[in-house]
Amino acid sequence: MAEPVYLRPVAERDLALLERLYEDPSEAGELGFFGYRNTGQLRRMWAEQGFITAGGGRLTIVAGDDRFVGEVQWRQVLQGPASTCWNIGIALLTAERGKGFGKRAQRELAEYLFAHTQVNRVEASTELANVAEQRALESAGFSREGVLRGACFRGGAWRDMVMYSILRDDVALKA
Repeated sequence: MAEPVYLRPVAERDLALLERLYEDPSEAGELGFFGYRNTGQLRRMWAEQGFITAGGGRLTIVAGDDRFVGEVQWRQVLQGPASTCWNIGIALLTAERGKGFGKRAQRELAEYLFAHTQVNRVEASTELANVAEQRALESAGFSREGVLRGACFRGGAWRDMVMYSILRDDVALKA
C-alpha cells in the first residue's frame, strides 16, 4: 500500500527544506536547478505574506507521518482576455522521488483548486527530457497537449517543454 500523502500550508519548520529544493543543485537535480537565485527570498516572502495569495500559492507535500517530501505551487495564467487558469509546478526532495508522491500531490492540488476556485483548467509543463514527470502527470489524470519548442532556458540552453492540462469536468470532486 502506498504511503499516505497530503498537502498543507507551508510552516516555518519547512523553510530550510524548501530552500534546499531551489538553492542546492544536488537536491534540485539536473532538471530542477535554474541557477542560484536571491538567497533568503523564500523566507522573506513567507514572513511578509505567506505563500497563498489570490494569484497563486505553494503548499507543502507531506507523507503520512508529517514528513516534508516537497512542495507544489500554482500561479494564475491568462489564456484569453477574460479566461484564467492555474499553472502548477512541483519539487520533491531527491530521497522522496520515485515513490508516487508527485502523482498524488499534483492530483490533490488540482482537486483542491477546482474545489476552492472557479477556474476550469489546471495546466502543467515539464521539460521533454523529464519522462518521470510526464508519467506522473498522466497518472494524475492530466492530458498531454503538445510540445512548446524552446520554451524554457536552463543550463545554458533553450529546452522544449511538454504541456499538460486537466479540466474541471475531468475531476470528480468529493462532496
